Amino acid sequence: MAALKVSVISPEATLFEGEAPSVTAPAFDGEVGILPMHAPMVTTLGKGVLAIGDGQRFAVEGGFLQVVDDVVRVVTEKASKL
Repeated sequence: MAALKVSVISPEATLFEGEAPSVTAPAFDGEVGILPMHAPMVTTLGKGVLAIGDGQRFAVEGGFLQVVDDVVRVVTEKASKL
């Protein structure tokens, strides 16, 4: 099964680096879901919960999310593990 390569980076640390089947993130205008083969995109993040697969969850605030070739990069201004 295809997987996404995901990284979550805040100014303090890299919070997550690994593979996941999906990502759900709080975009500035609503929630966005990412699965393998997603079209390339960049969006600004709002405040909310970033979910990676079924296990990892982070409270994020601000920043951006980029998707290119099954690689998801989340760069956030503020994040903490839930």
